[in-house]
Amino acid sequence: MNDNGTLLALQTRYGHRHRWYLLLAVMVGTMASIMSSTIVNVAIPDMSHHFALGQERAQWVSSGFMVAMTVSMLTTPWLLMRYGYRTTYLGCMWMLMIGGVLGGLSNQYGLVLSARVMEGLAAGVVQPIPAIIILRAFEPTEQGRASGFFGMGVVLAPAIGPSIGGVLVDLWGWRSIFFMVIPFCLVSMWMAYKFVPTTAPGGLTANRDGAPIDWRGLLLASVGTLCLLNGLVELHSGTVVVATALLLTAFAAVIAFVAWERRVARQLLQKLAKGATRITAPLMSFDLFRYRQFAVGSIVAFIYGTALFGSTYLLPVFMQRGLGLSASYVGTILLPAGLVLAVTIAVVGRLADRQPTHRLVSIGLLLLASSFALMVAVNLGTALVWLVVWAIVGRVGLGFILPSLNIGSMRGVDTALIPQGSSVINFVRMLGGATGVSLCGIMLEWRLAAHGDSLTTVATSAARLDAFDDVFLMLAVVCSAAIVAAWQLRVPPAATEITR
Repeated sequence: MNDNGTLLALQTRYGHRHRWYLLLAVMVGTMASIMSSTIVNVAIPDMSHHFALGQERAQWVSSGFMVAMTVSMLTTPWLLMRYGYRTTYLGCMWMLMIGGVLGGLSNQYGLVLSARVMEGLAAGVVQPIPAIIILRAFEPTEQGRASGFFGMGVVLAPAIGPSIGGVLVDLWGWRSIFFMVIPFCLVSMWMAYKFVPTTAPGGLTANRDGAPIDWRGLLLASVGTLCLLNGLVELHSGTVVVATALLLTAFAAVIAFVAWERRVARQLLQKLAKGATRITAPLMSFDLFRYRQFAVGSIVAFIYGTALFGSTYLLPVFMQRGLGLSASYVGTILLPAGLVLAVTIAVVGRLADRQPTHRLVSIGLLLLASSFALMVAVNLGTALVWLVVWAIVGRVGLGFILPSLNIGSMRGVDTALIPQGSSVINFVRMLGGATGVSLCGIMLEWRLAAHGDSLTTVATSAARLDAFDDVFLMLAVVCSAAIVAAWQLRVPPAATEITR
């Protein structure tokens, strides 16, 4: 057996620098996955026109990706233990790249949506991996700096992406944006062969003959998420009976999921006591929620995800369909905010090693809420410089939240639960994100109808801007509610640091 790719071998070859090389390698792949999730928003108006879609159907290009990504996050710990970091990571990069190619070449909306789901499945598995690496490979006093370095690199992709994507859409149409992930995937795969270990978390040998995944739990989580989002869509565009049935099914799936996962956890303990080795582990360990920091952090992550991803979908649509700006112009307006976000994350990452999590997260949420509230003042006569300023305010807020929330939520969590914890909190945030995208799309359609307008008409109007204002106010309220939860992230005096 070739051991050159084990964690110990790579640490011996590269020394203390390896942890930074490893973080850089997964950062490039995460940049590709985040870019694929956000850049498509610039092309939604063009795509909806090409396929003659309503807004509620067009938004599934975003929300379908989000659903797939949300559910697949729960599989990351099992995949890492079964196949190791390198195989899991490379498999995801291949899926992401193939999904981009298929999406760009597809001639039917159903195929485009299928490609987006494929990309989402890959992106979901990748998303929790950097946090696992930061919490395992870096000292507690270095974790904020590592998170800031990682975050700074990752946000550059969505910062620059919409600008490049907007130009591509204007020049060659919506198909071109699907191909943007390909160079990132290729570079990431090359780096993975050099720096990503073949071993599982903790340096253990990957066990390809290990226990099977908790398929029933995964099925229940998928059914619950799909029914929730479809139920939200049906609340506005469908019938009350269908919406109620879907939402009740989602609620029943959640109850069944919790009961099943608790049963699997009990069976795990019983079989371990009998000396069994090939035992199915629960998809989600509810022991994590016994840690106060993690439980509160999960609430904040859900609300934060709702506001973040909802606004990521809403802002480009507002600027294009509300203010009548071109896709390339929208990308140019958002570019300074993205660059400011990258710098903010680097600075706040260092602060996160010294400042309380609840303070940094609360400041960030306050700035994000203020950004949404300020967007209400934008109208057709507003100078575009104010759009740039308000976007920067919101991105500075994100810069305070991103490096702090995951690390702060995981403080005190047992080392063995770190892979599960990283997957769960990312799952909760993305569930909030998927909900946020749907809610913003639904509320926009509702408020447009209430104000007597529709996005099917080309010309914008004051009534259309009023509808967008209502949605921005909703996001401001959501962020304000998250501040109350974030203040509960205060660490008790007797709290312990992460056990390494």
